[in-house]
Amino acid sequence: MMHSDKITVTRREALKSGLAAAAASGALIGGTRLAFADDTLAEIKKRGELTTATEMQFPPFDISDNGVYKGVDRDLVDAVAKEMGVKVSYLDLPWTSVLPGLEAKKFDLCIAPVTITKERMKRYAFSVPIADATAALMKRANDASIMKPEDIAGKTVGGQKGTSQVEQLKAFAAKLPKPVEVKEYVDNNQSYADLAAGRIDASVNSLPNLQYAAAQRSDAFAVILPPFGQPTYFSWVARLDDKTLMDAINAAILKVEADGTMGEIQKKWFGQTTDLPKTVPEPSI
Repeated sequence: MMHSDKITVTRREALKSGLAAAAASGALIGGTRLAFADDTLAEIKKRGELTTATEMQFPPFDISDNGVYKGVDRDLVDAVAKEMGVKVSYLDLPWTSVLPGLEAKKFDLCIAPVTITKERMKRYAFSVPIADATAALMKRANDASIMKPEDIAGKTVGGQKGTSQVEQLKAFAAKLPKPVEVKEYVDNNQSYADLAAGRIDASVNSLPNLQYAAAQRSDAFAVILPPFGQPTYFSWVARLDDKTLMDAINAAILKVEADGTMGEIQKKWFGQTTDLPKTVPEPSI
């Protein structure tokens, strides 16, 4: 009996050693990743569900209204999933957890609007654009000291930590004659609350987000025009090796644009329609 147990242990150790050697050589890891990449779309079709994640504190794109998920992304991903013939589920995560969760394969697709940048394109597969993402500023409606973006020199500006808009703000501020204090928040709602309370002088975000916020509270906020950022776009994001999945997502988005559904969604949330590139543009930042 003791002899038999010894043999079993030895065999297990040998098997573990073989797996370790395969992993060390890259064969096991590469094979597994390749299989996952090839099978992601097929797996979604098989289970009949596309799993997605976003942060539901990014109006008008993602809104949690008393626990009910609403917004541009909700309407658009529902239409896309219908085109693909699958159902869709939604996870609500802090923004700083969304992209790491995608990489860890916790879900299939990030529907949080992600700004297309050169650095991010090295790590993720981007969909065709779903909205404008040009960085802009918002001030208190009665603040006459800020009439153009350059007027934030010497002032304090808030924005959401980990976003492209905050990084663009820092680069813009570095060229101004007086330093700008950049205050970073967990989400944009906190930045807007501090702006309304007079604790900061302006908030940074994408132009569509700020236009929506200012329209909701025109007595409190005003958008500073023109936007200071380079023209950029929001897209959805998949893992870099999930090309077949992203091809299917893009085909569905373009169908939704062609049949007028995208325009209806834009009018509903932005009050106007915007023409978007039909391919992933070369990033300007």
